[in-house]
Amino acid sequence: MHTSATAIARTDQERWLKIYYFARAAFSIAWILAALGPGRTSAGIAAALLVVYPAWDALANLVDGSRSGGLARNRSQAVNVAVSLAVAGAVAVALPDMHRVLAVFGAWAILAGLLQLGAGLQRWKTTGAQWAMILSGAQSALAGAFFIFQAGQAAMPSIASVTGYAGFGAFYFLVSALWLSVGALRRRHA
Repeated sequence: MHTSATAIARTDQERWLKIYYFARAAFSIAWILAALGPGRTSAGIAAALLVVYPAWDALANLVDGSRSGGLARNRSQAVNVAVSLAVAGAVAVALPDMHRVLAVFGAWAILAGLLQLGAGLQRWKTTGAQWAMILSGAQSALAGAFFIFQAGQAAMPSIASVTGYAGFGAFYFLVSALWLSVGALRRRHA
């Protein structure tokens, strides 16, 4: 009975994560399209998008942490919620200075990446597709260091400087969602 309950809990968690990962990928893709479209020509739209990106991350981590056993159980996500909300505010304050915005994004990418890596490691034994989340977290931390380096350069950054970061995020979330989908199909046909 215990094994059956564990298997059902794992299946429910993987079903939730599949939906969550697809939603995260879809948001990132929509954000990139908005950033490379109207965000490139409108400073107001770019500013809103730059604030919305970490705010969305906070909301997504809040929902996932709550849905995955509560924020007390998922401390890395709880911290990520607070950090991402603070970053959304810091970006709003740093605007319109894109050097400062990119530096804030860099610090956030490092911390959020490490927190995502921690969440992936915590889920490693109970949930599939976490290798992609671990890689994503590590790459986010590296991207953050690059953003901080770029922020100190003379060239003026723009919202386009962040789109590659969002693109890799979308890629990893999509890989995780597809990996979970394939795993569920294999178990169904086994």
